[in-house]
Amino acid sequence: MGLLEELQERSGNICELCGATEGLRIYEVPPVSTGGLDGSVLACDTCITQIEDPDSVDANHWRCLNDSMWSEQDAVKVVAWRMLNRLKSEGWPQDLLDMMYLEDEVLEWAKATGEGKEEGEQVIHRDVNGLILENGDSVVLVKDLKVKGSSMVAKQGTAVRRISLDRDNAEYIEGKVDGQHIVIITKYVKKL
Repeated sequence: MGLLEELQERSGNICELCGATEGLRIYEVPPVSTGGLDGSVLACDTCITQIEDPDSVDANHWRCLNDSMWSEQDAVKVVAWRMLNRLKSEGWPQDLLDMMYLEDEVLEWAKATGEGKEEGEQVIHRDVNGLILENGDSVVLVKDLKVKGSSMVAKQGTAVRRISLDRDNAEYIEGKVDGQHIVIITKYVKKL
């Protein structure tokens, strides 16, 4: 059985966040290294669009979190916690956050993307042009980079797909180049 079928069975073929039945697909909860059944949610296009694009968020759509925040699935709770934090200026989400309890490791996962931090506390990764980088983005190298500890040189123009961000340092991202996992400084990449 594939991941989509497992998620459909787990959720009863409805969006695990809002209960919609149309446009359902897999949403891997960042950081994507968790992946699989435990690291994914079956969500509708509306929810996924608003999760990935903070400017498109309709606060009233997320009143559904009043129910889904109590899910048995950690991935669903993580998304609920992140969205409630994103919306807490609305007032009602703060009440739900005050009721919500997450185990320490689940809370650490929820905080991995910087949600819940005040604007000044967040570590924001930017490429050479100042565009904000997110987990899972694809970038291209803007100059040849010698990889420390090896004889490898990552060539200018090399695409690095599905990057992950260093949550403590805004200048570092990680990705695979020629099958080797390396750390790259953000001023040497351009978002695709």
